[in-house]
Amino acid sequence: MWLPLHTVCLRGHAVCRRSFVVAFLRCSGHRDANVSHFSHSAGRCAQTCQALIYRNYGDPSRVVQLGKVDLPPVGAKDVLVKMLAAPVNPSDINMIQGTYAILPDVPAVGGNEGVAQVIEVGSHVKSLKTGDWVIPRDAGLGTWRTEAVFAEDDVISLPNDIPLLSAATLGVNPCTAFRMLSDFEALKPGDSVIQNAANSGVGQAVIQIAAARGINTINVIRDRPEFTQLSDRLKAMGATYVIREEDLRRPEMKEMFKTCSKPKLALNGVGGKSATELLRHLQFGGSLVTYGGMSKQPVTVPVSALIFKDVKVKGFWVTQWKRVHSHDGKLFRGMLDELCSLIQQGKLTAPACTEVGLQDYHKALDAAMQPFTSSKQVLIM
Repeated sequence: MWLPLHTVCLRGHAVCRRSFVVAFLRCSGHRDANVSHFSHSAGRCAQTCQALIYRNYGDPSRVVQLGKVDLPPVGAKDVLVKMLAAPVNPSDINMIQGTYAILPDVPAVGGNEGVAQVIEVGSHVKSLKTGDWVIPRDAGLGTWRTEAVFAEDDVISLPNDIPLLSAATLGVNPCTAFRMLSDFEALKPGDSVIQNAANSGVGQAVIQIAAARGINTINVIRDRPEFTQLSDRLKAMGATYVIREEDLRRPEMKEMFKTCSKPKLALNGVGGKSATELLRHLQFGGSLVTYGGMSKQPVTVPVSALIFKDVKVKGFWVTQWKRVHSHDGKLFRGMLDELCSLIQQGKLTAPACTEVGLQDYHKALDAAMQPFTSSKQVLIM
């Protein structure tokens, strides 16, 4: 029996096999009164959309294909959306490779982030209307597609007067930066934060949000031929200092801290020696927060940092934060409103992006997997 691909990643990360069958029966006009996992009404699946699908985990350049996906009918509490743009994030790549913490059943539609426009609403939908821009509340919806039917509760609206690329890239990196700057240390104007991977999407958001709050940022990036140009770009965003990783061991750091307070917070997206070097510069009682591990090396914490500096070592995953706080819609709404306000004021811009048509998805996937990537690939639908 053939199962329609719209059952994949529609409501969560690991749709059970029984739900596959339920969705198929509903699509064929049958009902199961004991199952409420899908809210779509009965009816035949006549409409389709284009989507980037992977049927097995593996190398994205080999397993991802452009194909057609059936669209289910729009239920009373569903919305039909037209996807406008969706980025290619490292977590998307890891999910396709089968190495991420959460994995959908395959076949699945790729992509966890993006912005869409509502083009039809179900009869019981209250929070959304036709024309609204929406982003996913959680990962796993499969955003690399031209259209989709989502439950009302799976998306959240944004103002449609912000730039398209800012909206498409809002739900992951800026939210990660916002929470890390808000939840681990009581930062006030004049305080300092140090971070590696400062040119990443999270790093650029940290720079801008911190600058808007009057917080200094010490931004560490790997040396490269275009270091000066990249440094100038980050400083134009609001970076206080931009340094190379090897500079963390040099005497010049002591000179810096004569005019800039030692950081209360260190943000680690790399791991390995880079994280250990950040720890060395934390002030007494400061926090190292790890949100990524691009080096694929463990974080090593010197005993002296724990005993004599009383540093706190923690981790952060925005997907987990969203799930823990899913009962408190006001907290997520408030964060998005504050971020959108910064965007509207010109204080928070999208990271450097390269726009790629959906048909040219291979270019986007290949570019997203290259080292020293300074531009986020965004699929334009």
